[in-house]
Amino acid sequence: MKIGLRIDVDTLRGTRDGVPALCRLLASCGIRATFFFSVGPDNMGRHLWRLVRPRFLVKMLRSHAAGLYGWDILLRGTCWPGTIIGKHLGDCLRLAEGAGHEMGFHAWDHYTWQAHIEHMPSEAIRAGLTRGVDLMTTIVGAPPTCSASPGWRCTEAALREKERFPFAFNSDCRGQTFFRPVVASVLLNQPQVPVTLPTFDEVIGRPGVTLSTYNDYILSLIQSGRLNVFTIHAEVEGIVCRDLFERFVQKARSLGHEFTPLGALLESTSVIPAGRMASGTIPGRDGWVAVQKAV
Repeated sequence: MKIGLRIDVDTLRGTRDGVPALCRLLASCGIRATFFFSVGPDNMGRHLWRLVRPRFLVKMLRSHAAGLYGWDILLRGTCWPGTIIGKHLGDCLRLAEGAGHEMGFHAWDHYTWQAHIEHMPSEAIRAGLTRGVDLMTTIVGAPPTCSASPGWRCTEAALREKERFPFAFNSDCRGQTFFRPVVASVLLNQPQVPVTLPTFDEVIGRPGVTLSTYNDYILSLIQSGRLNVFTIHAEVEGIVCRDLFERFVQKARSLGHEFTPLGALLESTSVIPAGRMASGTIPGRDGWVAVQKAV
């Protein structure tokens, strides 16, 4: 079975340390993936205010976030302006592009999008998309071919703004199948490739899911005859959990699974039905996310 491999790069540390390590690992296995890069200021430390919310605090404790992400990620941008990732680490983006990976845009400011997108006016959304896409284009010499909303938080206004950019597809939500979103009774052009499998931080520490059982748990969710899209993070599987991810790749390949970029998955289908996106919740993730719904 084919597994769409999506790699989110959210932070300075993930770009600097996680991306090169993942590129080496994937090259050794002959695997290509889809990288989604955040290229603007790294303000991820500003998420710490969410600790006052019980569900977020439980998640942080369950996933041992301080050891998983490192304090340089958890505190970055709290007491000083966040570093512009793309201006300092363009070589890491060019490394992924040169290795043949699909280059996607994640965000200009990951924190701001994830925390405020539901209240952002169209002009602000457009400005962030433009700044990020322009910087990525300057870095790698070509515009990103796709995009993915941070934290799977996407609104109808964001979908309409993305239509202004030459994205072949977007991966903005959690769902089950490819679809083209309907917004205000209008069928949009850019299809969605939703994520179908849970992420490490969503399930680790839940009953029966430990570091020794995690890989088998994820593999047990992969099903024949359905869309299988798996997200890893450069900050997690590219650094602290790199060995765990390497074992996952080896086990998956031993079972006959094949990893592929999301765009290649999309090319394998000839019919993309209409659908819509709505706010919802998923186990293990704090707050709302965009989820696929039937029209």
